[in-house]
Amino acid sequence: MTAACARADIVITTAQLFGRPAPRVVTRAMLKAMQPGAVVVDYAVESGGNVEGSQPGEETWVEGVRVIGLRNYAGRVARDASRMYASNLFYLLEALWDRDNKSLDLGRNAEIAASALVTADGRIVNPVLQKHFAATP
Repeated sequence: MTAACARADIVITTAQLFGRPAPRVVTRAMLKAMQPGAVVVDYAVESGGNVEGSQPGEETWVEGVRVIGLRNYAGRVARDASRMYASNLFYLLEALWDRDNKSLDLGRNAEIAASALVTADGRIVNPVLQKHFAATP
């Protein structure tokens, strides 16, 4: 594990045991073997931490390595995932929006619309799904 950490620019730990303290996965010696400025993220910091020297709710430097021990990672991921999904939907709709007619252009000739369209006129028109359902008994 020390050799793997020494080669890495970033290490993310996630080992948690519910009802018990998190196991120590990354030791101070492993951090010392890493390149200065490397980053280690400790997702288990709230239950004792996988990384020696990580502190709940803090970003610290241990042996020249940035150790991130932010609280409530699960809550942060949901927010970021929602933002990314909203951004993807916005740009999809923007690509399909006909500014002159002020409406969505779902014409099948447009590559984005054709790949996003699943059904039309009561049939499956998406080529990927057509192959899947054709192979399904």
